[in-house]
Amino acid sequence: MKKPSRILIAVIILAVAVVSVLAYEQYQSSQKSVIVLATTTSTYDSGLLDYLMPKFESKYNIEVHIVSVGTGQAIAIAKNGSADIVLVHSKKYELDFVNSTYGIHRVGVMYNDFMIIGPARDPAGINGLANATEAFKKIAEAGDTGNATFVSRADKSGTNTFELGIWSKLGITPSKKTQGWYLEAGAGMGVVLTMTNEKKAYTLTDRATWIAKRSQLTNLLILVRGEKTLLNPYAVILVNPDKWPQRNYKGALTLAKFMISEEGQTLISNFKKEEETLFTPTARNFDKAHSLGFPTQKQEVGWYDAQQP
Repeated sequence: MKKPSRILIAVIILAVAVVSVLAYEQYQSSQKSVIVLATTTSTYDSGLLDYLMPKFESKYNIEVHIVSVGTGQAIAIAKNGSADIVLVHSKKYELDFVNSTYGIHRVGVMYNDFMIIGPARDPAGINGLANATEAFKKIAEAGDTGNATFVSRADKSGTNTFELGIWSKLGITPSKKTQGWYLEAGAGMGVVLTMTNEKKAYTLTDRATWIAKRSQLTNLLILVRGEKTLLNPYAVILVNPDKWPQRNYKGALTLAKFMISEEGQTLISNFKKEEETLFTPTARNFDKAHSLGFPTQKQEVGWYDAQQP
């Protein structure tokens, strides 16, 4: 039996190499790009991300891993290089993130609003008040006489930061150590709503999480809402690739563009629970975005639209 010629062996080796390369390339192309989105509990607990992300993943073949925490924690995770993009709602934390140069291209995406909820018997007498600061004052007074309880997220979230801002206007620095009526949960909005319901207490909540959970909150009612200062805007910010070059900047940019696109904004607008819209899109409503604390919204949207990830 004749041995295979050197030419035949070379051809076989080349063929095997070509097949291996093609197989590897096919394997590589079949693998999804992965991005990590650090976001608030409200976008997760409301069901928005469960609705929105599968549509994005299917369209772009990108897998989104979601880390749902308070805004302060979400930004800390991004600063530490453990996320690619953030979706958050606290201007204070957002501007610090951008000014530190760890975050870039802050752009408004949507908004909802905060509300004060409490027990139906309303011992603090705040039902129907038009001013959140006045409502907090009455809750504190009722708390001091042992007639009311307030549950705080106490988790450095956007909601917690907003709540503390209201107390600050009253010259109050609440703490469970000094105010027995003030409970610090150290938890997300969904958990806090459950605690508030069980204790028939008061709390500050975003509308989206309230609507998503209210069927379970039989002891609570919306007592104060509608004040302009209670509007609650959300922003998307990219992690700076110069700070963390190993992060998936292109994937994050693709997600940001999707969320502020006409398609993404329509999807956000169409997301409802019990026939109620949970978030109002604002990316391309430049006047509204400006009034909500995004003075360079038009320029940022223009920048995103010009990018080709």
